[in-house]
Amino acid sequence: MSLFERSTAGVDLATTNRRRRLLTQRNQHTTAKVNFRGLLQPITLINFLGRLVFLALVVGVLVGVWAVSSAHLQEQLLGVQRSVAGLIDPDAGQGALTPDNIEKQVLAYSLRLREDELDIPASTNARQQPFVINLGEPARFVASRLASEGFVRDADLFNLYLRVSGLGRRIQAGNFMLSQNMNMREVAQALQQALEAEALVTIPEGFRAEEIADRLAANNVMEAERFLTAVRQPQSLSIFQDYDFLQELPPGASLEGFLFPDTYRFPIFASTPELIIAPFLDNFVRRVGTEGLTGGRSGLRGQDLINLAAIVEREAVQSDERPLIASVYINRLNNVCADVGGRYLQADPTVQYARGVPGNWWWKPASVEEYGQIQSPYNTYLNQGLPPGPIANPGLNAIEAAQNPAQTAYCFFLGTGEDGRHVFAQTLAEHQQNLQIYGYQ
Repeated sequence: MSLFERSTAGVDLATTNRRRRLLTQRNQHTTAKVNFRGLLQPITLINFLGRLVFLALVVGVLVGVWAVSSAHLQEQLLGVQRSVAGLIDPDAGQGALTPDNIEKQVLAYSLRLREDELDIPASTNARQQPFVINLGEPARFVASRLASEGFVRDADLFNLYLRVSGLGRRIQAGNFMLSQNMNMREVAQALQQALEAEALVTIPEGFRAEEIADRLAANNVMEAERFLTAVRQPQSLSIFQDYDFLQELPPGASLEGFLFPDTYRFPIFASTPELIIAPFLDNFVRRVGTEGLTGGRSGLRGQDLINLAAIVEREAVQSDERPLIASVYINRLNNVCADVGGRYLQADPTVQYARGVPGNWWWKPASVEEYGQIQSPYNTYLNQGLPPGPIANPGLNAIEAAQNPAQTAYCFFLGTGEDGRHVFAQTLAEHQQNLQIYGYQ
């Protein structure tokens, strides 16, 4: 083939390839036009419009849920007491469409579906029990422990309520008193204010051990029965050997009489009885001491001295009468009161102590005659001498009066009804005359 022929063949080949490319592009363009026209077909348009309508419905439902749950959440938050400190506004950005707010609305809607369950208590047990929240403990852990200890029925629901209401952020670490008959709302509200770490407790002169136990329990210091068990079994205490005066107690004696009345600062939810009883005994040692339990004109010592002091404490109202009242009982114990017919103290508080019951620890009879009808070793109308043990916990003045009573010949006394005062007599005849004068007969 000549050079000219080869050149002509190359041009024909290039021309053929160019035509093929143009044909391909035209086919593609034609196809694109066909597909675009397909979109304009009625069936395709209906399908497309249906999808748009469905999408609009979904968006409408979400907006409705947002509006309803937002209103419900706002109602919940308005019912929660809040205190705002500093420059941070907790309501800032509340209506913004943020992931946090979206989550909050979803949670609020979930809570609304189970809202009635929030008002159902875990049980009917109204007894208050201690509950402790540790520093930094997450709310979900608190909810789990509350459920395991029987304070809430559902840990997940309680945690959900804490999150939606915002109360979870304000739970305090510390000590709380809860009962199983509280509903979830009440439990959540109770966790907003922890108890103080210590309680200031005042024990008046003349309280019996049960009254002290009730007051300690009322101040969340220790359960009453746990305290009383320790008082009634002092030898079981690890501190028993630390006090010399306790070593002289007769077998089976309690600490009644040695719980010195005063104002104390006790820890909340004390872990052991020793933490509570030691301050009483230490105060007794400081205020009374060994010297206060021995010597004196009465001749009494140790528990016998405290025994009489407790009776004087319960009988006397006016401080200046304590030595006089003590003198009457000492004269009777010394059997120098012939008109009494023996060493009978005939002390009303001893019988009141024997008949005391919860809520009425110092029983009062309808008539004086009832005192002689109560069968008890503590009844000093029926039994001579001192009762088996102290009936109360006397103060320092009563102890000093029992140790060094006034020197009198009095064998009787009775209340005049005037500011707790008493009138005293040496003989039964004088006493009966006083009974008539002051309206007892």
